[in-house]
Parts: sequence; C-alpha cells; structure tokens
Amino acid sequence: MANIKSAIKRVDTNRKKHDLNQNYKSDMRTHIKRVEKLVAANDVEGAKKELVSTTRKIDKAVGKGVIHSNTGNRQKSRLAKLVQNA
Repeated sequence: MANIKSAIKRVDTNRKKHDLNQNYKSDMRTHIKRVEKLVAANDVEGAKKELVSTTRKIDKAVGKGVIHSNTGNRQKSRLAKLVQNA
C-alpha cells in the first residue's frame, strides 16, 4: 500500500475512475446483448429501435475514453450489419 499522501489520493482517484468506467462498459455491453437477443428472436423492429440506443451508449463510452474510437466503430458496424441482415 502507498505511504505517501499524494500516492494514497491517486489510488483513491484511480479506483473511483475505474468504477465509473466499468459502469459505462457494463451498460454498453448490456445494450449490445439486447440487440443480439432481439435479432436472434427475429424481432427486427425492436432490434432497430434498440440499435439506436445502443449506438448512443457506445458513442458515450468512446467520448468518455472508456473504449477506443475504432473499437466503438467496429461494434456499431457489426451490430448494424447484424440488424440489416436479420
């Protein structure tokens, strides 16, 4: 464990930021799974609606720096293709 005051503060700051990042990632993954589940159930209209909110969640994670922009673009593209071919 850190002994220096600034290092102790840094550990606390990193933990808080990690928890926030995990929340964004978890929310994003949940929405992605919803789209995949709707496509698997052949609910194209529901999947299209859910794709819009999922895209927002992915963009939010990219904007916050939780995931890389290329990763976000790849996920959005993959989901759009999945919904389009359903």
